[in-house]
Amino acid sequence: MPAGLMSMRPPNSPGRVFSAFAAAVLLLPASGSCLGCIHGLEGRRTEPGTAVSPSAFWVPPVSAETEATPAPQPSIPPDLLESAQNWGLPELIDLALRKSPQTREAWSAARAAAASLGSERGSYYPAIALDASITATRGAAVGGRFVFQSTSYGPNLVLGYLLFDFGGRSASVEQARQALIAADWTHNQAIQDVVLKVQQAYYQYLNTKALLQAAQVNTKGAQVDLDAAEQRHQAGVATIADVLQARTSLSQSQLALETVEGAVQTVRGLLATAAGLPASTVLEVQLPSGEMPEPDLSQVSQDVERLIDEAQKNRPELAAARSRVLGSEARIRDVQSTGRPSLTTNLSAGRISFDGGTNATNTYTAGLMLRVPLFNGLSYNYDVRRAREDANGAREQLAGLQQQIVLQVWTSYYNLKTAAVRIGTSKDLLASAEKSYEAASERYKAGVSSIIDLLTAQSQLENARAQQVQARTDWFLSLAQLAHDTGSLGAPTPATHPSPGSERRDQP
Repeated sequence: MPAGLMSMRPPNSPGRVFSAFAAAVLLLPASGSCLGCIHGLEGRRTEPGTAVSPSAFWVPPVSAETEATPAPQPSIPPDLLESAQNWGLPELIDLALRKSPQTREAWSAARAAAASLGSERGSYYPAIALDASITATRGAAVGGRFVFQSTSYGPNLVLGYLLFDFGGRSASVEQARQALIAADWTHNQAIQDVVLKVQQAYYQYLNTKALLQAAQVNTKGAQVDLDAAEQRHQAGVATIADVLQARTSLSQSQLALETVEGAVQTVRGLLATAAGLPASTVLEVQLPSGEMPEPDLSQVSQDVERLIDEAQKNRPELAAARSRVLGSEARIRDVQSTGRPSLTTNLSAGRISFDGGTNATNTYTAGLMLRVPLFNGLSYNYDVRRAREDANGAREQLAGLQQQIVLQVWTSYYNLKTAAVRIGTSKDLLASAEKSYEAASERYKAGVSSIIDLLTAQSQLENARAQQVQARTDWFLSLAQLAHDTGSLGAPTPATHPSPGSERRDQP
C-alpha cells in the first residue's frame, strides 16, 4: 500500500480501514488476476464468474450483458385519438384494457395454457413417423479369401399407439384443462385489477385537481386577509404583528398551492401508467363540470353477508384456486397411472433395397407391448406422496384465499359506509367553517376581534375544504374497491362471453 494512504489516518481508525479497502479495490485490476486468467480463458469467451471478494461488486462480462427484446412501447390507439380529445373514465378504462402489459401478459399465459391442453390431447392419437436409413456393410470370410460388400437403404413407416394406461392420459388432459381454466380466470382477474387501478388513479387525479382549486381559493382568501391587515395597519388600528402574521399565512397557502400543483403532475403520470402508457404521456383528462359527481348513498344498503356470498361466487382468483385444486387432484391420478401396467401397439411398414435397387423387399411388422412396472427405487411411492401433499397445499391455499376474500369484502363494505357518513359530516363542517370565517372577517374589519381569530377561522376553512374533497374521493375509491372485492367490477356475463374452459380466445 502506498505510504501516503497509510499516513492519512492514525492506526486503527475507520478512515484507515476505508482507505486500505479503496486502495485494494483500485489496485486489483493492475494485479492482472481474474477468474478468466486463472482458468486460462484469456482471449476466449468470458464466463460470468463471481466477485473477487465478498466486499466487492460483481462486474458482468461482455457476454453477460445481453439485451432482451422488449415489447414495443404502447401508444394511444388512433380511434381514441380521433373520437376523444378529453378522456373520461370509460375511455381511460378502454385504453388500459387494450394497452396494459398486465392484461396482455395474462392473456398470453392463457393462450399458452390452451396450447398445453392441445398438446396433452395429442396423446389420444397415434404417433406416426417416417424413418429413412442407409447401411453399408463390408466383411470377409474363410480367412479373408472371400470378401463381400453390400449396401441397403429404404424408408420405414412406424405407427405407435397407446391402447390402455389406467387413466393416465385422461388425468393429464384434465390437469391441463384445469390449468387452462385457472389461466382464464387469472386473465379475468388481471382485467379487473387494471380497471380498479384506472379508477383509483382517475379519482385520485380528480382529488388533486379539486384540492388544487381549494388551494387557489385559500390563497385568494389569505391575500384578502393580508390586504385587510395592511389597511388596518395604515389606519393605525392594527400593529405590524397583524400584517406579519397575515403575510405568513399567505406564504403558507402559496406553499400548499405549489405542493398540490406538483402532486397533480405526479398523479397524472400515475394515471398514464395505469392506462398502460409511459408516465411521460400527456393525457387530456376530462373533468366533471362543477363539483365532483354526487355520490349515491343508497348503494351501501346491501347486506354485507350478501356481498360476501357474491364474492365467493364471482371472484376470479377464487375460481382459479378451485381449478388448481382440481388440477392437483388430476395430477395424483396421473402419477398413480405411472406405476400401473400399460398396453401399447406398434405397427411398421418399410421397403429395403440392396445393391443399387437390383434387389428389394417389403417388410411389415406388428406387435403389442405390455409394460408392467415392478420396481424403480421407490420413486413411484414418493411421487404419489408428493402429488397428494401438493393437492393438500392447494386446498389449504383455497381455504386461506376464501378467508382473505371475506376480510376484504368486510373491510371494503365498512370503509364505504364510513365514507358515506363522512360525506355528510364534511359538508356540514364546510358550511359551518364558511360562516365562521365570514363572521371572523367582518369582526376583524370592524376592529372587534384579533388577527389570531381571523387566521384560525381561515385555517379551519382550509381544512374543511380539504376534508370535503377527501371524503368524496374516499367514497368513490371505496365503492370501486368494494366492486372489485366482490368480483363484479366489469365481470363478464355467460350470455355474452365464452365459458372459462373454451379454447376460442379473443384479444383483451
